[in-house]
Amino acid sequence: MDEDRLKDIINERKKQISEEIKISLSESLEASQKSGETGHKLTDFDIHLFSKGTYYKIFEKFGAQITSENCKEGVRFTVWAPNAESVCVIGEFNGWREEINHLEKISDHGIWSGFIEGLKEGDTYKYSFKTHGTYLRKIDPFAFRSEVRPKDASIIYNINSYEWKDMDWMEKRKNFRYKESPISIYELHLGSWKKDYSKNEWGFMSYGELAHKIVDYVKSMGYTHIELLPVMEHPLDVSWGYQVTHYYAPTTRYGEPRDFMYFIDYCHRNGIGVILDWVPAHFPADDHGLAFFDGKQIYAYENWKKGFHKDWNTYVFDYSRPQVQNFLISSALFWLEKYHADGLRVDAVASMLYLDYSRKHGEWEPNIYGGRENLEAIEFLKHLNDVIHKYHPDVMMIAEESTAYPKVSHPVSEGGLGFDMKWNMGWMNDILLYFSKDPIHRKYHQGKITFSLWYAFSENFILPVSHDEVVHGKKSLIEKMPGDQWQKFANLRLFLGFMFAHPGKKLNFMTTDIAQFNEWNSESSIEWETLETNELNRKLNKYFLDLNHLYRKNKAFHELDFTSDGFMWIDFSDSLNSVLSFCRFSRNRKQILLFTFNMTPKPRYDYPVGVPEHGFWKEIFNSDAEIYGGSSLGNLGGKHSEEIPLNDWNYSLKLTLPPLAVNVYELIKDYEEDVSVGDEFDELYIDAGGD
Repeated sequence: MDEDRLKDIINERKKQISEEIKISLSESLEASQKSGETGHKLTDFDIHLFSKGTYYKIFEKFGAQITSENCKEGVRFTVWAPNAESVCVIGEFNGWREEINHLEKISDHGIWSGFIEGLKEGDTYKYSFKTHGTYLRKIDPFAFRSEVRPKDASIIYNINSYEWKDMDWMEKRKNFRYKESPISIYELHLGSWKKDYSKNEWGFMSYGELAHKIVDYVKSMGYTHIELLPVMEHPLDVSWGYQVTHYYAPTTRYGEPRDFMYFIDYCHRNGIGVILDWVPAHFPADDHGLAFFDGKQIYAYENWKKGFHKDWNTYVFDYSRPQVQNFLISSALFWLEKYHADGLRVDAVASMLYLDYSRKHGEWEPNIYGGRENLEAIEFLKHLNDVIHKYHPDVMMIAEESTAYPKVSHPVSEGGLGFDMKWNMGWMNDILLYFSKDPIHRKYHQGKITFSLWYAFSENFILPVSHDEVVHGKKSLIEKMPGDQWQKFANLRLFLGFMFAHPGKKLNFMTTDIAQFNEWNSESSIEWETLETNELNRKLNKYFLDLNHLYRKNKAFHELDFTSDGFMWIDFSDSLNSVLSFCRFSRNRKQILLFTFNMTPKPRYDYPVGVPEHGFWKEIFNSDAEIYGGSSLGNLGGKHSEEIPLNDWNYSLKLTLPPLAVNVYELIKDYEEDVSVGDEFDELYIDAGGD
């Protein structure tokens, strides 16, 4: 097939998908509106939509729904098990015995449903599927709550019983413009953020306790959002939550669902957004979970070349099945609607996009066009993002995607995958490699730190320094830095300064801002004691706090993150001295910030830097300030530009570049006419540690 014909087919399919999604959204909304009229019983229309993969809010009827039927209180159970010969609900209420409480097969699509009188919130249960004369006991894929591992029964739960108090946040969120807003994300793992072994043998604190302690810290540090490693129920602690068994239940390690709702509610009431990690790429092989659910693989591809990840020993969702698409899209909507999440970070997108992801020759098969792309997964992601944005246009969909797949963060209507933002994994790898080099060798690697600016505006990027970078022998962030202890901390301050100056939203894992020396260990608390025992750690923590606040207060840092209009190189060519400089602009160009970076421990005096405009360039931030552990070398508040052309600029400055430091300057054009114009910047400058 020639290339032009292939492009025509793909474009036609894009139009078809878009039209199908519009119709599906209309039908699904109609079904959801009728739910109140029909109770928790599935209608023929519901079943029709489920078979198409477009009943997006199936959590309203599937699973265990507390209800009343024929004036009797109880629970209606609904489950999809197309290969089962019969289905029973078992639990403590019937002594875990099969053949007592049967469900009825209500459709040719394999949906089973039935009402059991007298059951109530808190009762445990499982499904028992009879296949080939034997019984297979499984969790409820739509359960709202589970037992604490190692137990694995599902628990009946009233998901609608929490009274939310975050109305102001949810109303303001409608006007949130992520592209031009400051976004500084604190990535954290609830089980190891802080432990209290007086509570239990694992030291797990409750959602409520964690809410108050985390919010106090995150709010004081100036973060805008937190991102939680998966809180969906999972059996294995050391999977960090990435091997999910329950796509509709938060883990009970820290409490019940209402407690987790309180956690998010409390964050919102204190001005902190909450992003949840969500894993639609794969699921674990645990016997009680989704694997071979009714005796066959109905959630995963049956072909092992598509359906199994050898690296993770997990199964890959079968995106070609409408019911599986329905299960996953409904799960995403569930966390946004029932838990008021402000966004989802979709894990392992690269593994979904490519059939040969982490597979050797002979372990994968090409698609119908002979390519390596998983066409069904690509259509699923487009479908997912279109649906989410139609229902919730004010949430953020974020892709953890590590390849050069095009237009990940472009709208589906423009041929993209429809995500709002994606992690810039290339930036992360390049900059960590650069900073791991001894400064004497950095002049040979200047391209590593400048390369990301050549593609920085091709996607809406988040710059991540995530948990994956500080485990499994990769060293902690501070220990990646070369030199003696002083130089390690100076390098880390410089690294973070470059990160915040670089276009893109920010994400840092919870060990970064305290400069933890050891790698992150998910089974122990992060090392808060370093803030008490080491002065340089305290000063680094203060530095991060001031950097966050500087970033949030100044529009030039964040308003034009995704367009080249907000960025301009001053000089990237001085590799010999390992010096960089560039400007960032606010949207109205009223604010211009100049950034200089000295990537070596050698101070540079009277270093010439070209500037685009004439005026006083006030030094508003200096990573070498004494309060941050630096040598206190700087520019005494700033420098006035001279009418001396340099490179392509009509004006220039002669600056002192402190060792291993980033300096930030604010242009004040009318400084000579009115010296008081800088007063508001003086306060910021003092707060931010200026000399």
